[in-house]
Amino acid sequence: MKENELNYYEKIGNWEFSHIKRKTEYLTNWNYYEKIRENVNEKSLCLDIGTGGGENVLKKYPQVSMTIATDFSPEMIKTAKKNAKEYPQRNVKFAQMDSLNMTFPDGLFDLVSARHTVIDAKQIYRVLSDEGVLVIEGVDQKDCWSLKETFKRGQAYHDKKAISQIDYEDIQNAGFRSIEKVEIRVNEYYETVDDLVALLVKTPILDDFSEEDNSNFSHSSKIEKDLLDEYVRKNTTEKGILLERVLYGIVAKK
Repeated sequence: MKENELNYYEKIGNWEFSHIKRKTEYLTNWNYYEKIRENVNEKSLCLDIGTGGGENVLKKYPQVSMTIATDFSPEMIKTAKKNAKEYPQRNVKFAQMDSLNMTFPDGLFDLVSARHTVIDAKQIYRVLSDEGVLVIEGVDQKDCWSLKETFKRGQAYHDKKAISQIDYEDIQNAGFRSIEKVEIRVNEYYETVDDLVALLVKTPILDDFSEEDNSNFSHSSKIEKDLLDEYVRKNTTEKGILLERVLYGIVAKK
């Protein structure tokens, strides 16, 4: 992770979106936490990388023996430890660590989960036990494509290869024996323009963030009003302002 990208997440400090008013319509029958649940039991030791402020791992992760949750941002981990006080029954330990330079012993974890974060498939393969499982949910290149086309920029907008394909090939090259990859389509409907803007200023959807060349990352809170108005005009429905999400899911077995 580059220094300017780290500064971006340090400034955010959490990954909480509950204040944003939106409705979600799932078009693909694939659920990240269900896939985790299918591959663990009460004795499993799990690793969640890129955990952010820990909101999801505390609220949605299945009960296992222990989950170690890491993030590169010290500010995110500070938030996660604070959030953990509200969930004393959850056996989750938070630690600051770069997921691209992990220091865990070989074969330690039964499952590694990674949601909306960068991965190093070879390192994940190393820290997984025999028969261990990797579960990923990521933001793909075509995510929010109409919005990116309106602004002529955005996360992975100029990439030559889809993020999902990059991850798939890296996982394949790492030595995983079984890999399932699916495209996940979700429609989100935002109640007001302010709700949509609240999402855009807190995520890198409109930022120049390239999975192929992380040095191109730049963050700007500037959202041109004329372009935003154009997008809202074209995508306002009776359900709200439509944002078409395109994600990907991967389940890989060692």
